[in-house]
Amino acid sequence: MFQGDLIRYVVSDAVDPESLRSCLADELKTLAASPIEAIETTLLIHPRALQRFMDYADFLAEAERLVKALGLRGVIQIASFHPEFQFANTEPDAVENYTNRSPFPMLHLLREESISKVAANSDELLEIPKRNAAALRRMGREEMKKLLNSMTPET
Repeated sequence: MFQGDLIRYVVSDAVDPESLRSCLADELKTLAASPIEAIETTLLIHPRALQRFMDYADFLAEAERLVKALGLRGVIQIASFHPEFQFANTEPDAVENYTNRSPFPMLHLLREESISKVAANSDELLEIPKRNAAALRRMGREEMKKLLNSMTPET
């Protein structure tokens, strides 16, 4: 994807959930209407909206309802990334949380067709997060924090 210049990067100026929902709807429609040879995936970066992780987490349910309402369930799925990402039942600094941390809140819109190409079956897909967490453990928490902080602009 990266080598073929097939990633669409969109930085939204949305400041609230309503304006972000509108932007997300536009991007879902754009991705669904574009040939995979032109756009394989979209990163919808929204640095000004949903900066608190709990607000972001609440919005994810709304994003999934939007995918369904647009008739795109089974076509596009959303992966979530946030600077304070935390999986349920983990400590805030748990290594697995870093697999979904990013300098800014963002929604990764993925074509299910592309995901199917990566893994032949659902068991293989389940192994991806485990491999990612293992790689981060090898890297070490302090190195991960340093890397993430190097991508975040100073405030």
